[in-house]
Amino acid sequence: SELGIRVQAPESLDRDAWLNLILAERVEPWIAGQGAVFLHDFPASQSALARVRSDLPPVAERFELYIGGVELCNGYHEITDADELHQRMEQQAALRGREGLSALPVDSHLEIAMRRGYPASSGVALGYDRLLMWLWGLSRIDDVIAFPWEIA
Repeated sequence: SELGIRVQAPESLDRDAWLNLILAERVEPWIAGQGAVFLHDFPASQSALARVRSDLPPVAERFELYIGGVELCNGYHEITDADELHQRMEQQAALRGREGLSALPVDSHLEIAMRRGYPASSGVALGYDRLLMWLWGLSRIDDVIAFPWEIA
């Protein structure tokens, strides 16, 4: 391809898979030499529980902070619309079913809270292990976690 990314079966990848591949193969390596970088306004299809702004194209109000090429945190403005949450959960359940994975519950405590007036909110998830990697100049997450998956 024009980006120099080789894929065994490119026709098998959907738009989000291509975006993730480009991020991993081209954007993240470039970011590594840029210091602290915020990526923001993700594609609406990668919104998880983030609010989607009706820009053209629509974007998820989501960000990730990278320092030295390591993603340290992920944050977003949360949706508060219970019907939208329910629809997203149904879409995820259908997607998991098509991929042969077990379905996740569609109804949730979060949806109930939204129906009862859940207020506007936002949050940030900080990868403490990744922060330690960056602070100590390490390149492997196994060097900072007590029990790597292989031995847990």
